[in-house]
Amino acid sequence: MNRRRCLALLGMIAALPASALAQQPNATRRLGVLSVTAADDAIGQTRSMVLVEALAGHGWKERDNLKIDWRSGGGDRARIAQLADELIALKPDILLAIGTPSVEELRRRTTTIPIVFAVVTDPVSQGFVENLAHPGGNVTGFTDYDGPLAGKWLEMLTQVAPPVRRVFVVYNPETAPFAPLMLRTVEDAAQTPHVAVEPAPVNDAGSIAALATRKDGGFLVLPDFFTMANRAQLLATIGEARLPAVFWSRTFVEEGGLMSYSTDSAEQLRRAASYIDRILRGALAADLPVQNPTRFELTINLKTAKALGVTLPAGLLAIANDVIE
Repeated sequence: MNRRRCLALLGMIAALPASALAQQPNATRRLGVLSVTAADDAIGQTRSMVLVEALAGHGWKERDNLKIDWRSGGGDRARIAQLADELIALKPDILLAIGTPSVEELRRRTTTIPIVFAVVTDPVSQGFVENLAHPGGNVTGFTDYDGPLAGKWLEMLTQVAPPVRRVFVVYNPETAPFAPLMLRTVEDAAQTPHVAVEPAPVNDAGSIAALATRKDGGFLVLPDFFTMANRAQLLATIGEARLPAVFWSRTFVEEGGLMSYSTDSAEQLRRAASYIDRILRGALAADLPVQNPTRFELTINLKTAKALGVTLPAGLLAIANDVIE
């Protein structure tokens, strides 16, 4: 090939749109991942492994055709903001935001780099997307909540014996802006079994410790990166109160909580990998609908039930995905 034809070919390649270049099998792409959990947190490590495996299944492999920049905020909002700056400066081809604060910080910094999110609640009300079917903009992904979940959590508590007549709903107002939506659902569901619902907001170690003074009821812990990051103290305090509790993630139950009914966060990461693949191959985030969870799991810790002196109905145990004894 002569020099003139070579230069012409190089010019044509440079003029190709990003979507065409994305489909070149040997092109190394860059993915930035921002998670609210700590780097050494067990749940964060599991999610990372699931994501890498899922991406490899779509043909994207680290140290081959994909560079992944990992950042973990450890539940620190200021730290998450700092890490968002770092990732944007690396000029990735695409971003994965795990958790609401990650989405908030990344979308403040870019309207052009595609962002796929996972483990996020109510993205429409939070202003992340225009609507679920047609997100618009550069953000799309997978939610960890749908309407009936909050009612299901309350129903589980009402099946405990001795019966629960008062439910304390735990969340951090600063980090769970969607909590009022869930509270309304819980309050509506509480009318039939005549259960009193009381908000129990927490935002620091002192307010968590104060939960131990709650009596004659049960706890319902809402989805919130604050409660996840502070789950060790939260579980210890609830244990001190000796009240039954239902959680939004099985991680709490694996670490000593009574029971959880939750979405499968590993499945969300697998589905997020499919969107990352599609966008890297030319799809637009604006055209990919936000998807609600499709898989749920009920986890029960019988050892904790025995320690609390409560009994769970056989019907609930029979449908549990996992029973810890």
